[in-house]
Amino acid sequence: MKNRDVAKLTDQYVAQTYGRYPIALVRGKGARVWDADGKEYIDFLAGIAVNSLGHCHPAVVRAIQQQAKTLIHVSNLYHIPPQSELARELCRHSFADRVFFCNSGAEANEAAIKLARRYGGEHLGGKHEILTAQNSFHGRTLATLTATGQEKVRAGYDPLPAGFRQIPYNDLAAAEDAIDANKTVGIMIEPIQGEGGVHVPDDAYMKGLRDLCDRRAILLIFDEVQTGMGRTGKLFGYEHFGVAPDIMTLAKALAGGVPMGAMLAREKVAKSFGPGSHASTFGGNPLACSAALAVMRTLITGGVLRSSIKTGKYFAHALEKFKDKFPFVRGVRGKGLILGLELDIEGAKIVDECMKEGLLLNCTAYKILRFVPPLTITNKEIDRGLAILERVLARI
Repeated sequence: MKNRDVAKLTDQYVAQTYGRYPIALVRGKGARVWDADGKEYIDFLAGIAVNSLGHCHPAVVRAIQQQAKTLIHVSNLYHIPPQSELARELCRHSFADRVFFCNSGAEANEAAIKLARRYGGEHLGGKHEILTAQNSFHGRTLATLTATGQEKVRAGYDPLPAGFRQIPYNDLAAAEDAIDANKTVGIMIEPIQGEGGVHVPDDAYMKGLRDLCDRRAILLIFDEVQTGMGRTGKLFGYEHFGVAPDIMTLAKALAGGVPMGAMLAREKVAKSFGPGSHASTFGGNPLACSAALAVMRTLITGGVLRSSIKTGKYFAHALEKFKDKFPFVRGVRGKGLILGLELDIEGAKIVDECMKEGLLLNCTAYKILRFVPPLTITNKEIDRGLAILERVLARI
């Protein structure tokens, strides 16, 4: 089938929850993908920060093939060897003591919300309210869209669950003022806001949040669904700020493209979950865990994490040059390979025009071009993609 044929089928039978571009991607290798008509693209989006090792990385493909020939799925009623190994590796390289596995970022954040409330019920006199940030994004399930600090995500789903309030991002005084001594159980924050426009908070804000949560005896929860697993140049985004949370969520890049989420927690909090208190049928199954183990080993021992720091600096430096060439480019922000180019104009048309020339990228918050390419992308591929972007910016 060609692009047009696939689009026709999608339009007829698939729920219309996405505004889709008129191409069907059928093959990928590294930082390049091809559509059903055979056209090649440089991929600066990577499944929205999912394909961190690029498309079809040999280590991930090998792990999936080997596991698929052995055992694809069993219930969490039994022990699962790759799940145990992955949990050990995640704890060994983070602040956490225990891991709950699920299938997506929203599901991971649901688990974090439930765990925080259960902890509040057991240890904090029934506190249940969670503070989240304006412009945040935490998912599309009913609880996580309520936690999300964007009205457009919540619109049309009233009545929403109680127990969430939004505070300004990167404003420590506002966070302290918002804490209700009788209700607030925790603060849930993205170390870098991705969907909200690639906003990077101050070091002092993140350190202050940790201190604030300690002083008020409430939980600090980091949503690292987008920033975790090497996206910022470190394995987890919180490492940039010298603070660690009580609960953290992961998904997107965790299993290199196989759907997977995880919630990590310190032992004092994690033990509020017991048998029967929470579950996920597919969470942590052998196939997803084997893929995730391959991702972790490649990031850490394969040198990808280390090399991505240099690549991120190269990418950011190249983007900075656009400020001198185009008056509507305001600046560059981000860390590692989660970068945003802030514009004075809306970016949707730029995304469309880049796609026509063979470059896939994304616009978020209307005026921020977001770049989350594979961590394995080469400088040559970055140059090729940015040459397309520059041509488009010159005529827009």
